[in-house]
Amino acid sequence: MVARSNREYQTLANVDGEEDPLVATNDDIPDIPLKGNAKFLLLKLSISFFIFGLINNVLYVVILSAALDLVPSATPKGLILLFNIFPSLLAKAFWPYISRGRVRYGKRIVAGLIMGVGGIVTVAAFEKVYARLFGIGVASFASGLGEMTFLQLSTTYNPPQVAGRSLGYFASGTGAAGLVGAFLWWEVRGFGVRTGVGISAVLPFITPLTYIFLLPHSSSFSSTSISTSVAYTPIPSIVLDDGDHQAEEVENPQDDFSSVPRQSRRHTLTVKDKWRLVRPLFVKFMLPLFCVYLFEYTINQGIAPTLLYPVPSPEEHWIVSKIIHSIRDYYPLWQLVYQTTVFFSRSTISLGIPPITSRFLSMPAIIQFCVLVVLGLESATGLFESGNGTMNHLTESWEGASVAIVFLLISLEGICGGLAYVNVFYHVNQFPMRDDVDAELAKQEREFQIGSIGFADSLGILCASLLAIPTELALCRAQVGRGKMLCKAV
Repeated sequence: MVARSNREYQTLANVDGEEDPLVATNDDIPDIPLKGNAKFLLLKLSISFFIFGLINNVLYVVILSAALDLVPSATPKGLILLFNIFPSLLAKAFWPYISRGRVRYGKRIVAGLIMGVGGIVTVAAFEKVYARLFGIGVASFASGLGEMTFLQLSTTYNPPQVAGRSLGYFASGTGAAGLVGAFLWWEVRGFGVRTGVGISAVLPFITPLTYIFLLPHSSSFSSTSISTSVAYTPIPSIVLDDGDHQAEEVENPQDDFSSVPRQSRRHTLTVKDKWRLVRPLFVKFMLPLFCVYLFEYTINQGIAPTLLYPVPSPEEHWIVSKIIHSIRDYYPLWQLVYQTTVFFSRSTISLGIPPITSRFLSMPAIIQFCVLVVLGLESATGLFESGNGTMNHLTESWEGASVAIVFLLISLEGICGGLAYVNVFYHVNQFPMRDDVDAELAKQEREFQIGSIGFADSLGILCASLLAIPTELALCRAQVGRGKMLCKAV
């Protein structure tokens, strides 16, 4: 097997961004020198992180899917979105800065279990709106803390291909949560809100069971089964003076359930250290993630509800007519298309598709903005209609052509959103550990860096929720102004 050169693993550019990282891609995983049962360990690792992503995000989707049933009709549904996003944003924005020392993964997972189950049980047990909103908020905080925790956990595995694999499968699990959550609520909603939501409260118990019984220890890869001859190059941008550069053994993250030696707690990142670490990440990683989610959820919540067309006739559109039976079916269709493409695009790393290079991480956001503009114009002006209401070069009726084009654009929206998520976190996951500082401190740096950028997507969703309501109202007024009354009939 041909050994890889050090250049493959050159790290992130300096603060000025003069150089892009060349990191190992997930499709390199089959070339890892495997020993013993390493293939089985990789399978267990992949399944574990897929489950982490799936279970951590599925309750978020269940709550959004159940929004119409959770509160009275007079209560704005955007209130549920706010309570389902804002606590998660708080967890991602502030927890990396207030936590000290290495991450206690076992304790975090147990805390997330308690909060997640407690929040869902509160939603199921009480009928008062304020009680249910409180429960949603608690579950949201648990979800945000959980996502940050598992992203950080992925950095504890070496060599970098293994860390990238864990990140890729976690992202794939979060993508699957959209489809699984919507399907789950569809199946249990017949039991009523209390029973249906209560049933979903058993899901968080899967996470600690997976963590304890299925997830391989990081030492399984670094010390016994996989060669670690791959070279690391230290990050050249930041030097932390900790006064002691003696190397320490990197402990298993799962050792949280047992006693932890005091010696491993000697070095912690200060707030000043964390600020110097996070500063280079704002423009290159956080801004693209924020923009993608801002545009994405503005489309989903503000534009997609107004993308309505006459019910297709079986004679002209026999396939679409089997899906669309009333104008109310369009929005669920757009959401299904979106969730499906998000799942596949978030799974690209786990499928062995090479990641987007870091210099092109902003491309999904740029494309997403173009999709937003085109869909907004279609909703407001009927962009895909010709002057006489036909598009003969595409189909016999402009309604069918419009539905087909919107279908493709919504698919592109989901692809851009999923690619932005998995690629941004993948590149940060691949930052190598520095060898010029204490090993424990270097480990904390990687954990903090990937944990610190997670708030960008939640902030984008929150801002989109504020823009969505006036956007939807304005587009509906524009449609009524040109004689299209469908948005008033929903």
